[in-house]
This record gives sequence, structure tokens and C-alpha cells, in this order.
Amino acid sequence: SSLSEDVWKSAEIIKDYKEGDPVLNLKLEDETTLEYSIGPKDNPLPFLRNPDILVGENDLTALSYLHEPAVLHNLKVRFLESNHIYTYCGIVLVAINPYEQLQIYGEEVINAYTGQNMGDMDPHIFAVAEEAYKQMARDEKNQSIIVSGESGAGKTVSAKYAMRFFATVGGSANDTNVEEKVLASSPIMEAIGNAKTTRNDNSSRFGKYIQIGFDRRYYIIGANMRTYLLEKSRVVFQAEDERNYHIFYQLCASSSLSEFKDLSLTSAEDFTYTSLGENIFIEGVNDAEDLVKTREALTMLGVKEIHQMSIFKIIASILHLGNVGIMSERDGESCHINRDDTHLHNFCRLLGIEQEQMEHWLCRRKLVTTSETYVKNMSHAQAVNARDALAKHIYAHLFDWIVEHINKALHTSTKQHSFIGHVFKLEQEEYMKEQIPWTLIDFYDNQPCIDLIEAKLGILDLLDEECKVPKGTDQNWAQKLYSKHSNSGHFEKPRMSNRSFIVVHFADKVEYQCDGFLEKNRDTVYEEQINILKASQFQLVADLFHDGKDSGPLSATSKSSKINVRPAKPVPKGHNREHRKSVGTQFRNSLHLLMETLNATTPHYVRCIKPNDYKESFVFDSRRAVQQLRACGVLETIRISAAGYPSRWTYPDFFSRYRVLMTRKDMTIGDKKQVCKNLLETLIKDPDKFQFGKTKIFFRAGQVAYLEKLRADKFRFACIKIQKTVRGWLQRVRYRKIRKSAITLQRYGRGYLARRYAEMLRLTRAALICQKQYRMVRVRQEYLRIRRAVITIQAFARGMFIRRLYQEFLLHHKAMIIQKTVRGWLVRKKYLHARNAAIVIQCFYRRVRAKRQLKQLKIAARSAEHFKNLNVGMENKIVQLQKKMDNQSKEHKTQNEQLNVTNTALGSEVTKLQKELETLRIRQTAGTQVTSLQEELEKLRVELQEAHAQRKQIEEEFSNEKQGLEQVRKDRVEELEKENTLLKKEKEEVNRQGSDASPKETRLQVELDEERQRYQNLVKEYSRLEQRYENLQEDLSSMKFHPGHRRNPSNQSSLGSDSNYTSISISEVGDTDDTIQQVEEMGIEKAAMDLSVFMKLQKRVRELEQERKRLQTNLEKVEELSKRKGNEPKSSTSEEDINADLAYNSLKRQELETENKKLKNDLNELRKAVADRASENNSSNELQEGYNLLLNQLKAANEELDVRKEEVLMLKTQIVNSTRQSENINHIVKWTNNKKPVDTVDTVYTHLYYSVACLDVFRLLEAQLQTKSRQHKDELEALHTQIELLKDSLEKKQEMLDHFSTLSPEALVEFSVQQEITRLTNENLDLKELVEKLEKNEKKLKKQLRIYMKKVQELEVSQATRSSRPELTRQVTVQRKDKDFEGMLEYYKEDEALLVKSLITDMKPNVLSATVPCLPAYILFMCIRHADYINDDQKVHSLLTTTINAIKKVLKRNSDDFEMTSFWLANTSRLLHCLKQYSGDEAFMMQNIAKQNEHCLKNFDLAEYRQVLSDLSIQIYQQLVRIAEGIMQPMIVSAMLESESIPSLAGVKPMGYRNRSSSLDCESGGPAGYTLQALVKQLGQFYTIMADHGLDPEISQQVVRQLFYSINAVTLNNLLLRKDVCSWSTGMQLRYNISQLEEWLRGKNLHQSGAVATMEPVIQAAQLLQVKKKTSQDAEAICSLCTALSLQQIVKILNLYTPLNEFEERVTVSFIRDIQNRLQDRIENNQLLVDTKYTFPVLFPYTPSVLSLESIHIPASLSLDFLTRV
Repeated sequence: SSLSEDVWKSAEIIKDYKEGDPVLNLKLEDETTLEYSIGPKDNPLPFLRNPDILVGENDLTALSYLHEPAVLHNLKVRFLESNHIYTYCGIVLVAINPYEQLQIYGEEVINAYTGQNMGDMDPHIFAVAEEAYKQMARDEKNQSIIVSGESGAGKTVSAKYAMRFFATVGGSANDTNVEEKVLASSPIMEAIGNAKTTRNDNSSRFGKYIQIGFDRRYYIIGANMRTYLLEKSRVVFQAEDERNYHIFYQLCASSSLSEFKDLSLTSAEDFTYTSLGENIFIEGVNDAEDLVKTREALTMLGVKEIHQMSIFKIIASILHLGNVGIMSERDGESCHINRDDTHLHNFCRLLGIEQEQMEHWLCRRKLVTTSETYVKNMSHAQAVNARDALAKHIYAHLFDWIVEHINKALHTSTKQHSFIGHVFKLEQEEYMKEQIPWTLIDFYDNQPCIDLIEAKLGILDLLDEECKVPKGTDQNWAQKLYSKHSNSGHFEKPRMSNRSFIVVHFADKVEYQCDGFLEKNRDTVYEEQINILKASQFQLVADLFHDGKDSGPLSATSKSSKINVRPAKPVPKGHNREHRKSVGTQFRNSLHLLMETLNATTPHYVRCIKPNDYKESFVFDSRRAVQQLRACGVLETIRISAAGYPSRWTYPDFFSRYRVLMTRKDMTIGDKKQVCKNLLETLIKDPDKFQFGKTKIFFRAGQVAYLEKLRADKFRFACIKIQKTVRGWLQRVRYRKIRKSAITLQRYGRGYLARRYAEMLRLTRAALICQKQYRMVRVRQEYLRIRRAVITIQAFARGMFIRRLYQEFLLHHKAMIIQKTVRGWLVRKKYLHARNAAIVIQCFYRRVRAKRQLKQLKIAARSAEHFKNLNVGMENKIVQLQKKMDNQSKEHKTQNEQLNVTNTALGSEVTKLQKELETLRIRQTAGTQVTSLQEELEKLRVELQEAHAQRKQIEEEFSNEKQGLEQVRKDRVEELEKENTLLKKEKEEVNRQGSDASPKETRLQVELDEERQRYQNLVKEYSRLEQRYENLQEDLSSMKFHPGHRRNPSNQSSLGSDSNYTSISISEVGDTDDTIQQVEEMGIEKAAMDLSVFMKLQKRVRELEQERKRLQTNLEKVEELSKRKGNEPKSSTSEEDINADLAYNSLKRQELETENKKLKNDLNELRKAVADRASENNSSNELQEGYNLLLNQLKAANEELDVRKEEVLMLKTQIVNSTRQSENINHIVKWTNNKKPVDTVDTVYTHLYYSVACLDVFRLLEAQLQTKSRQHKDELEALHTQIELLKDSLEKKQEMLDHFSTLSPEALVEFSVQQEITRLTNENLDLKELVEKLEKNEKKLKKQLRIYMKKVQELEVSQATRSSRPELTRQVTVQRKDKDFEGMLEYYKEDEALLVKSLITDMKPNVLSATVPCLPAYILFMCIRHADYINDDQKVHSLLTTTINAIKKVLKRNSDDFEMTSFWLANTSRLLHCLKQYSGDEAFMMQNIAKQNEHCLKNFDLAEYRQVLSDLSIQIYQQLVRIAEGIMQPMIVSAMLESESIPSLAGVKPMGYRNRSSSLDCESGGPAGYTLQALVKQLGQFYTIMADHGLDPEISQQVVRQLFYSINAVTLNNLLLRKDVCSWSTGMQLRYNISQLEEWLRGKNLHQSGAVATMEPVIQAAQLLQVKKKTSQDAEAICSLCTALSLQQIVKILNLYTPLNEFEERVTVSFIRDIQNRLQDRIENNQLLVDTKYTFPVLFPYTPSVLSLESIHIPASLSLDFLTRV
């Protein structure tokens, strides 16, 4: 590099240089050559440039060559090419003003830098602030950040951003909002202390020291502001193109406002003090809007409106004072002011002072001596100076008053750390830590220059002394300086002037003109004018000028109590020292105070650089930059660093970078530190050039460049060797290819010739064959023609001969037939004549024989032998019948055994499926149900008849309500019809608009998401405010919630959220047996007004009707049995009926006892099996499914078993009765015969009767068995049909899902809108139908109203007679069996606290690991159901409110416990689902089973509580996400960017960049780096916990999606802020890590949750790091690839991209410009970093439970014995 007009230029040596050569041949960057003279008389050797690997380094001290051109070049490259405005320079942060708003100061950037080490991230003001914050917390020391720079360099903005960081990170822990007040002070101070200068439109014209206080938890608790050296002269004078303070112009721009009319202000051009700069406007600044911000800030800081107007009056009075016209008298020694001067009048009016006095003392002054007092006239110049001094004095005091008021607003009394900053490790500390010998380095000491200005008899001291001299002048002061300091090395006298002097500062020489120094230093304000102001009628004006010893600036509350006591005789006053203190003295005191403060803190330096004087964005003026770098000491810092060991490498980094220089022998040593030492001692001979520390190697300047050169040479040699080998290999490959080609060509040529010859042979042979065949065909055809002619002739001749022979045969045949027929007729005629004669002879003979036989039979019939033969046959028949009866009895036994086997099989199958039946069936009694039901039916009939009498009274009261219902119904129907019409019109419009509607629908969808997001943010804000309120009210009772809930009146109900009609269908009217109990508690009038009561009564009547039908059926069965018995002999009496009933009952009792024993055993076995399975599987979900299946099968089998048992008992009874009857018949026969022989025929008939009876029994059994088998088959067919229907519906849904997935987003939105319109139309039609149903229902209810009133009165009477203790209410009209558990839990009111304590406060999630998921929610809902069931309004309200508050307290207590938060999110959402599922709303009952519909709430509409629970669920979800993000936050960067998932890439990581010293001691065991496996394991733990707690899968998917968004945001933000990870290897590593996360999603079946889409930006960033970045085609590919990244993010990554080694090129500026040009039209968010605090709107889809409430088992471990199952 060489020094020229451009300060420094880059060049390249084109010819070898040898020591002693006078000329250096160079080539500049513009390709021109230069011969650069070198020698003692000419120029020294130019500085060497750093290697490319160090160009753009973010820490200047990390450069190998540390000198001015290297620093300037590095800053220029970073500023212009990469647009990086921040760079470290050792302990100093260099900030170059970009003159452009950059998107690098958002909250997401603050979050990215929070908790990070300085060396890990890109340089930033937030990094400095974070380091200071961390240092304060760790070392318990006060910190300070010193921001310096020229006017316009950006000091104010840098300080503002530092304060914003502290306000965000150290936000106050309570509601004081100190951090907001600290930020609010900025617009106020800018308005009264900033002005436009030629160099800066918003230049701070005062020094500012802001002190921020933190408590022990490092929350901001207060602040304080000190100001130094306000430029008061600007109030009365501004140079050309400059302005006065902003507040003056803000007031003038707002003068038209009504509240400012009294100020009498006009345009700023009309006032002297605001028009001296000639240009009163600033481009891009609206002064009127700025005043609004100023007033808002004053209000936030507690300045009341009346005080604000007083401030504005004082400021306006200064403007009027500047326009007061002072007229000179003719003598020139005096002056005067016109009496009608409006500006003087306004000045006095606004300040509340006497106009005559002010007019008098503006032109005169008082001289006080020891003996007397003189009043002296002032000249015009003196009067103008005095007026200006007064204006400056007023403004300065007002400025101090405002600052003090701001400090009061920011003040806190709590003990605090005083601090403004971030920490650094000094060079010496690191050397000592690494045990490197430290040598003191000489550096420039500025103390002599400071002494020249400030010491005794220094420049300021002589100036004050000259001001005290009565006739002191500027010339005399200059002469004293010349005589006193001429021999000082820092003071010079100009050659050509006697009225100026030169001070040699640290950076450069500065010449000062002496004119006006004395007058400005005096800053004289006359006491008479101040006294007039002290006597102002406005308290604020008077307070401004009272001495601090008397009273400070008083508040508005103290002015009424202020009393001024004046002495009776005036006493001569001494001079007021406050007004006599010179400006130089004030300057010196302020500076000493500031230095004392800073010396008590640990400092941090921010040096702001102004890149050009034209305020142009990203334009770098090297000459101006060098001036500032020299002046601020940055280059001196560089020089000090260069004198030591500026380059530092850790041993692993050095080993990885330079292991190519090692030999194979070195690599065998296991100790890397020893290997590095051996290598360095070999490569660098001078031991002073490096030092070995404990963890790092320290190098002198230039040694890293030398090592890089050796490494590059090694690589170049290796590259040449590789090229040589590769080129030889390529030539050999080419030769082999040519040889192989020649052989191939020859082979193909020879093959072609051979194929041609073979083809010729084939053709010749084919020709011969063709000739042969042709000749053969021709001869054969001739032969065949002749043969056919011969055959034809032969055929005709033979045919002729045969036909003649045939005619001859035919004639002979006919003659033979005629002869045969005639001969046969003659023979038949002869035969018939002979046969007739023989028959006549036989008849006569047979008649004679028959007559003889008849006579013999008549004689035999009269004998006794005949009867004997008859008896022998009958006995055989009896024996056969007995055998047949025995066989039938055997068959009867066999069938009985088969029946018993069948019953046993059925019973064993049922008992295996029963689980908790035993406890339900123990309570069963053997009493006859028929009798009790008949009695109950008679009772109810009597009660219904009595209630019928009260109908008229209720009907009159109900008619008024009917009219109201009719009117509401009509109005609602009209509204629905209108809405339906509108929907149809909208649908038609949507169909017409077609594709034009899709953007609108997309916008609507986006607005819906935004609205949902805003709502959830409001919920989040509500929870935050609630948290603050609870912090303030720690000792008070918990906040009570009274949202209330409403009961359904008879004339109004709700349907969903859109209808005013009751959402009750006929199947839902009344669903409980306990209605009469409710009526008893409510009373007649309330019952008459409550529609739900009558609906339940109607349901009760319908159930009684069903019971009556069942009893009628039983009676019919009894009658059939009696008829059967009637067919038996008349001897059976009524005693036999009684015996039959007894036999039936005894058999039934025996059957029940044996069955109960079996059920007990089987139930115990089932319980044991379930417990074993739970212990083995430990899976509550599988256990729950099995449990549900068992219960369902148990119910079905139990019903079938009851039917079978009835049938078996009936059959057994019939058999017993038939046996008894047979015994009775035998007994009767024996006694009637009276020892006579039994008649054989009667016995046979008796046996026949028994056989027939047995056959009837068997047929009955067979018929019943066949009936049951048919029923079983029918049920199976019905189930198969249902399965097929479900499959069809599933396939349709799957097709619809596939259709959705193929649709574009616009088409999907359009389709969803059409579906929504269709749904709304259907709902409207359903509502109309529901209204009609309700009208019919209303008529029915009116008819039944009277019937129930008498029962109501009786219940009221019985209620009045109850004891004072509130008994547990339960309906007793029909005794419940234990198996009729209705899924309700009952508790006493005083047990509510114990219930909440057991279920919520003391609940541990692991206690319920083996039970039903969300068991607390089910238990709470069953308690709510019972409170609703007994119609206890207060109990429902109390339980829900207590539950919600208890959940909030538990979550607050476990605010960092993921498991507990997940547990209560699952239970809260399940309780919300239960309230919806059992609300009675048809929309939520679609998937309910019939039993679940019976469990719906009957009395209360808990919609408001559902909303509260929904909001609570959102809060818990946000807390869950916050906890999970907090756990994952430290893992993300390490796992995604730093851990080496692919070990082979470790060797090519870009190592060796010197990081700044970490604020944490790495050796003290800091947090170890997390791997990707740890992150995936953590995600798996989160998902497993949520699944175990039964959280809805949709919510779990949303949690995972949010966590993946957080991973994406943190990873991408870190990538965008770190240069060391923007490389090809990191891109490969990152892409692999993302694929592992995607694999985890697929493994958990979460790939449809949208989590992968949230990772798209970081996926594209990884791809961007890997793609080529050279040509325009590459640029086009990048533009099409990176759709999820903003232009700013793409450019940032390309700027940060770091080559792996010197053979890979950097991304050129032209390539980045090409990318910017291609993407400049892209509409996108202009944020650089991703918002890490963004949360997706959460949706809680309605998920009804498949569990029925009566099937839920409460484990004994919960200690809920006080709950009673109802």
C-alpha cells in the first residue's frame, strides 16, 4: 500500500524486490503500473497487506499486519461490500454511521444477542450492552459505556439503542415500567437539547450521562440523567443553514392549535431566535408530529398538563424576548424600548411579570458599592447582550428543571447497581490468565495537553483571570498566553496572527481565534432581571430562579403552601455567585464530575465514525475516516496491540488449520499441544515471535501471514503433484480409449464384410428353392386337373346304376307289407272268441267256492280263541310304547344336558367379560319387581290425576310466556329467512366472481388468522396483567372470578352462539329420573317458569309408559302359562299355582346365588389380569381401549343372559309342575281302583300323555334356541352392514382429503367458502325445522302441565319437613340398581376445598400414570353434573370458579415445569370438551352414543365458563410453549450449527479467526456443547409427556410446530449474525441435521403437522451455503431457490459467506448486486432476523370423549372417599 490523495492505495508487486533496489515495481488495482521510489531520502518500504483469509475480519486486532492502511481497508471492505457498520478494535467498538435506517435493531435481534458471548456473534452495539449487563451481574461492579464521536457520527442513536437493549432485557419486575420511562425521556431531551447543524440534522448540543439502576435480580428499578455543557449560545444565535433547538420550531408549527392560542406564536420565520439560520425546515421531519410525541413523553413521565403549558409558555416567551426592539438613543450611551412593543407585552404576560419593571431593567443596570447604589444606562450593544444572556439563562434553567423532573420520574429508593454498560477483558488480564510474560508498552500520554488547558495558570485559568479585570480584553488574554506558554510543546503561536493560538492535541493541531472569548466566558446575567422573574405570579417561573439552597423546583402540590418572608428593611445583597460563575469554570467542574464518575466504573468504548460529510448512505470517504480514527485513538489502540501478541489461536484450531505442515512422525504424537509446539519451533526460528499459553498460542504481528504463506506453498506443491499425477492418468486414459476405439472399428468392419458374404449365399440358396417349388406346383396342378375329370365321369355312371337297383327293391317291400297286415287280422279274430268262453266258465265256479267259505267263517267267529289273539297283539303294542317312552325320556335328558352345556358356555363367556359387575349386583334384592312396579304405577297414576287439577292455574301463567315465545320465534324465523336469502345471494356472487374471488378469500382467511392471533395476544396480555396483579396482591386472597352463568328461562335459550331458541330435540326432552326432586327444591312458580322441568317430566311419563308395556307383556306371559295348565286334568287347584310360583322363585334364587359366586371369582380374575397387563404394558391408552371393549361386551352379554335365565327358569318350572301332576294322577288312579286290576288301556294313555308333554317341552326349547340363533345372525349381519357403511364413509373422507391435497390454495379457499355457505344454509333449514318441533313440543307440554302440579305441591311439603342438615339429595321414586350408575359424583359443599386440594393443588401427574387420561377433568365434570342435576346454581358457580383459580395457582407455582403444564393443559381442554359434549347443543352431540346423550346437563347453560376455560387453555398453551422454548433455547445453536453430526467435515471447518475474549471463563466448566441427538431426545420427551397426559393430538402437533418454528428462528438468526458458520461445511452439516429432525417427525407421524414448513427458511439458507455463487445462472437459481428468505437475509448470508480455504473464492460484490437487482421487486418483510417471539394462532378442535361417564373408575390412591357415586 502507498500513501496518496486517496490516503492509501492497494497495489501488487510485479517484479521481485532485492534489498537495496531503489525502485519498487507495482501494479495498482486499475491495472496501471507504478515505479515507487524507495530509499532513505525517498520513501520507506510500503506496508504489507493481510492475506485474503483475514480480509473482512470483524476484529481489527485479529489482523496479522496491524497498521493504518490495513485497518482502513478492512473497515472499508466491511462497510461498502458487506454493509457491516460495526467492527471491533480491541476494547473499542467502531460504529460507522450508515445514514440509513437498518433493520438490525428489532426485538428479535435483541433476543439473538441476549446471553451470547461477544466473540460468538457479529459486532453490534447490543453485544457491547449484553457484555456490560453480564459483567455487572457476574462481578457486581458498576459499568459504563462511553460513546464518542463527531457531530453526526451517531452517538445519540447508539446510546438510544443501548438503552433499548437494557429496557428489553432488564425490564422492571413490577408495574412501574421504568424501562418505558427511560426510553420516553429520549424524545423530550431531543426536543429541548438537539438542533440541526451543518453536519447533523439531530445533533445533541449537550453532554449526557444516563445512569440506570438495577436491583439484585437485575431488573431496571430506576434511572438518573446528568447533563453537561448545554450550548446556551444556540438559543440566541445560529450559523447559516443551522437551527435553534427543535422545541421552538415544534411550538411554532403547532401554533394553530386551540390550546396554544395564548402563546401568540406564528411561523418560526417571524422570530429572530429561530430565523438566523435562514432555513427553518429539516427534510423528512414534521415538527408538529414531533411535538405530539414530546407531549406524550411528558405525560408518561408524570408532567401534568398544566405544567406542560407552563413550560411551553416559558419557551414561547424566549421567542418573544428575542423580538423585543431595543432602540438606541442619540448619545449612543443609552437606549429604550417602545411602550407598545407587543413582543415585550407577550413576554411579560406569558411569564407573569411586571412589564414596566422589565422594560426599565432591560435598558439599565445597577451598580452596588459599599456606600451607595447607582443605576446606569446601557448602550444598545450592552442591552442586546444582556437580553440575549437573559434568554440563555431562562432556557438553561428550564432545561435543568425538565431534566430534574425527568429524574424524579425515573428515581427509585431501592438499593441498586449504578451502571451503563458492558464489560471487556483488558489485554493484560488475558496475558496473565494464559501465563504469558507481559511487558509494559509505551503509549501516548495526553496529560501534558490537559494540564495546558486546565491546570493552574493554564488557558482556562488565565481566561477567568482576564474576565475579572475591569478593562480586560481578548488581546490582553492572548498576550498573556504567548508569554506564559510559548515554551510548551503543546502550545504554538501562529506566524501571521497576534489574536489566535494553536494547541497541539493528541490527534492534530487546532487553531483558536481569541475574539469574543471573554464575553462568552462571562455570560453575564444582571440580577435585577432575575429578581423580576423571581417575583412572577406563576409559581413554576418563580421556582426556576430560586437558589437551590432555598428550595428546589417545587411540584404543583407545594405551591399553595409557599410563603415568602421579606425583611422590614432592605439589606444590601452580595453578588450572586451562581450568575457570576464563568463558562470555563462550569466546563471544568462538569468535566471533573464526569471523570470521577467514569473512573469508579468499568468502561466500555463505542467510537462513532462519520463516513462522509454529505450524509449519503454507504459512501466511505477514506480521508475523513482516517482523521477520525487518528483523533479517537483507534490507531493508537492498534499500535499498542501490534506491540504485543495480537494474533491468538487455540491449540485445537491451530492444529486443525496447520496440520498440513506437519510430518507423519509428528501426527503419531497423541498430545496436540506438544505437536503444535514442535511444529512452531521448526517453522519459526525466532522464539520471540510466539509464546505458548495454557490454552492459546500468541503470535507477533505478521507471523500468521507467514504461516499462511507456508500453508499456501504446501498446498501449491501438493496441488502441482496432484495435477501431474492426474494429467498422466488422463493421458493414459485417453490412449486406452483411442486404442479401444480402433479395435472396435476394425471389429465392426470385418463383421460387416462377413455379413455381406453370408447374405449373398442366403440369396442364392433362396433362388434355387423358389425355382424348384414353382416347377413342382405347375406339374402338380396339371395332374390334379386330369384326375378330377376322371373321377367325375365315374361318379355319374355309378349313380345311374344304383338308382335303377333301388327302384326294384322298393316294389318288393311294399308287397310284403300288405301280406303281413291281412294275415294278422285273421289270427286276432280267432283268439278273442276263445278267450271270452273261458272267462264265463271261471266265474260260475268261483261263486260256488265263496259261498262254502262264508259259512265256515261265521261258525269260527262265535268261538273264544279270537279274543285271546286280540289281547296278545295289544300287549305287544304296550311294550313297544314303553320302549318308545324310555327312548324319549333319554332324548329329554340328552337335550337337558345340551341346554345346560349351552347355558354354562354362555355364562362363562359373560363372566369373563365382566369387570365391575359384582359391586353393582350385590345390592340386588330378590324381591319381585313386578309388584313394586305395579304399585309405583298406581301411585304415579294417582299423582298424575291430582296434578291434572292444577293445569288451569299454570296455563294462565304460561300463556304470557307463549306469546313472548311466539313473537321471538317469528322474529328469528324472519331473520333466518333473510340470512338464508343473503347467503344464497353471496353464493351466487361467489360463483360468478370465480377466480377473482380467490384473493379476497385468501385475504379473509389471513384476516381470520390475524384476528385469532390478536385475540390470543390479548389473552396473553391478560394473563401477563393478571400475573402482575397477583404479584402486587401476594398477601391478599386470590382473585375471585364472577363471570356468572345463566339458567335457561322458558322464553329464551341458546342454540350454539347464533340462535335464541332452545337446542332441544324430542329425544333430548328430559333425561333423568330426578325431575320431581328438582321441582321440590325449586317450588311451583319457578317450576312453572322453567321449561326444562316440564321436558324432564314428559320424559319421566314416557319411561313410565314403557314400564307399563313391559308389565303388560309379563302379564300376558303369565296368562299363557295358566292356559297351558288349564289343558291338564281338572284336579290341579290354586295350590298348584302357588307351588309353581314358589318353585320358580326358589329356582331363581338358587340360580342367582350360584351365578354371583361365579361372577365374584371371574371378576377377581379379570381384575388381576388387568392389573398384570397394566404393569407389563404401562400403557394407559391400551388399557382404556380394552376396558371400554370389556364394558360394551359385558352389557350385551348381560342382557342376553337375563333373557336366557328367564327362559330356563320357566322351562324348569314347567317340568317340575308336569312331574308333580303325573304323581298326583298316579295317586288318584291307585285309590280309585281300590285294589282292582289296573286297566291296561288307561295306563297306555297316561304314558302317551307324558310323552306328548315331554315332546312339547323339547319343541319349545328347540324353538327358543333357533330364535336366539336367528337373532344372533341378524345382529351379526347388522354389525357387518354397519362396518361396511363406516368403510364407505371413511373412503369418502379419504377421497375428500386427497382432493383437498391436490387443490391449489386459492381453489381450497374457494371450496371451503362454498362448503361454509352450504353448511350455513343447511343450518338455517334445520333451525326452521327445530322451531316447528318446539311449537309442537310446547303444545304437548301445556297439555301435561296440570298433571304434574299436584306432585310439585307434595314435594314442597316433604321438603319443608326435612332436617336442617342438607342431606345428600337423590331421587327415590324408583330404587336404582347398582348397575344404573349415572356418571355423577356427589359431595358436601364443605368438602369442596378438599376436592380441589386433592384433584388440583396437590395432584402429581405421575400418580395417574396407569389410569384413564385426564381423570381429574372427568371427576370434576361428574361433580358439576351432579350440581346441575340437583339444580344448585351456587354449587356449580363455586366449583367452577374455585377450579379455574386453583389451576391458575398451580401453573403459577410450576411456571417452569413442562410436565405439570402439559398435564393441566390436557385436563383443562378435556374439561372444556366435556362441557361442550354434554351441553345439550346438537352441534356437539353428533358423535355421542345414546348413553352419553342421557348424561347431558339439564339446568344450566355454562357457555360463559366454556369461554373462560378456552381462554385459560390458551394461556396454559402459551406457558407450555414458553417453557419448552426456554428448555430448548440453549441447545438449538450448539446442536444445529456447532455439533459435528458428520465427523468427516470437521477437518475442513474454517478455523483460526481470533474471537474476542469470552465473558465466561471456559475453564470453569461452562455448559458443554449440546448435540443434535440431545435436541431430538428433548423433543421426544416433550412429545411423550404430552401423549401420556392424553393431550389432544391436534394440540400436540401445534406445540411441535411452534417448537420447530423456534428452532428455525434461533438457528437462522444465529447464522445471520455469525461469520464463522457461514460456510459450505456448515451448510452440509445443517442440512443433515434438518433431515434428522424430519426423520423424527415422520417417526412420530407428525409430518402433516406443518412443522417442516416452518423450517423452510433455514433449509433454504443451508442450500444457499452449498450452491455455486459465480455466474448469472447461479444467481437465477438462487433467486428461484430462496423463496422463503428475504432479500436482506440472502444478501447478509452471501456477505458473511466464508471460503473454506484460499482456493475457494469469496462471493463477489457484482454477484450480490445481481441478486439484489433480480429480487428488488419482491414484496416481502424487510426484517433481517426472524421474530423469535412470534406464536402461531392456536386452535383447540372439539374432540369428544368415547368414554361413557358411568364406566370411569376412581382409584383409591386419590383419597376421594367423600365422593358418592350417583
